[in-house]
Amino acid sequence: MSTELILVTGGAGYIGSHVVRQLSEAGHRVIVYDNLSTGSPDALVHGEKLVVGELEDTERLDELFRSHAITSVLHFAAAIVAPESVTVPLKYYSNNTANTLRLLQACVRHGVERFIFSSTAAVYGLPEGGVAAESSPTLPINPYGTSKLMSEWMLRDTALAHGLRYVALRYFNVAGADPLSRMGQRTPEATHLIKVSCQAALGMRQGVSIFGTDYPTTDGTGIRDYIHVEDLASAHLAALAHLKRGGGSDTFNVGYGRGSSVREVIRVVKEVSGIDFPVAEAPRRPGDPAELVAGADRIRSMLGWEPQFDDLETIVADAWRWEQKLAGK
Repeated sequence: MSTELILVTGGAGYIGSHVVRQLSEAGHRVIVYDNLSTGSPDALVHGEKLVVGELEDTERLDELFRSHAITSVLHFAAAIVAPESVTVPLKYYSNNTANTLRLLQACVRHGVERFIFSSTAAVYGLPEGGVAAESSPTLPINPYGTSKLMSEWMLRDTALAHGLRYVALRYFNVAGADPLSRMGQRTPEATHLIKVSCQAALGMRQGVSIFGTDYPTTDGTGIRDYIHVEDLASAHLAALAHLKRGGGSDTFNVGYGRGSSVREVIRVVKEVSGIDFPVAEAPRRPGDPAELVAGADRIRSMLGWEPQFDDLETIVADAWRWEQKLAGK
């Protein structure tokens, strides 16, 4: 058992809870800080210590750091719905950028050595050719992506000034659930295609809409790089190991480097569930790229990350079992 204590903000949420579980199973000591706006204590399956609080509460943060010997922070707490960020941008600059600032200030005050940041492929905007490498231009097209990119900049500059070392992980389309269905995505109004399609199969939604069928892709629908949440979680443990062995600050894409179309995802959900459900075709949504796939070679070569669930049917099957459990079926 490690003597180091790791703070995980947003650790009771969808991605954070999978990381917390993997950290605990690897022998790390973890404390979770979460306001439970989208997370649940039930997601902390190994009884990790939970402190309920807001990142705006700097006094509570300082007390947390003073009373625990925290040397590493993994930061997941954020608002994540890109379309919503267009209509309420200040929510995203407050909840994402300003709160990251407050957390970084606390880390500097209390001598935190390592920081792992939950970023997003939305920082790339509309990459040329549909593939984004870490060296691709960062040109976000919505406040969500901008709020995360601003946080990356703050993290970079803080590391240069104060000696904090960090890894920023840019996620692509996260999906799936714990294979044992202990945790998964709980957000009631989720917009992720695989969850929405599973809910449609369960009769919880009237159907699924395909936004855009005239893209220059194999079947006319958008292509995305879907990554299993378990593989995404393991990337955080690889990043932590990199920093603990003295590795330098860096930024990595986390994806598989291959894409699946909207029609392909819907087909697989129907096959896995054995249930047909209505599918409607709708116009393109502004700002949606035809294709968004990760250039994901660096994380494999530099961190030794090896995904274990790189299969669309596996991702959907785990998501389907979780949605059945949530629905009580």
